[in-house]
Amino acid sequence: MNITDVRVRRVAKEGKMKAVVSITIDDEFVVHDIKVIEGDKGLFIAMPSRKAADGEYRDIAHPINSSTRNEIQTIILKKYEETAEEDSAYADDSAY
Repeated sequence: MNITDVRVRRVAKEGKMKAVVSITIDDEFVVHDIKVIEGDKGLFIAMPSRKAADGEYRDIAHPINSSTRNEIQTIILKKYEETAEEDSAYADDSAY
């Protein structure tokens, strides 16, 4: 499995959710609505989920094992940090 594209849409409002991400796997399969969330121990990802009849939220797409989840999270958070740096640089440039 290769993640061939990562698209980050930063969330402008205040709160724990910082971005919504879409990833493309092997240029063939897309997963939308992965959330970047700021928790007590730092940033993490939450896979797309849907509210079930019992009121609980359940992932509708997710990795089967922790090593794949860690790989996806690492790639997404790296791209998120890159976009944060780009946004910061753009803000600094536009101040002049």
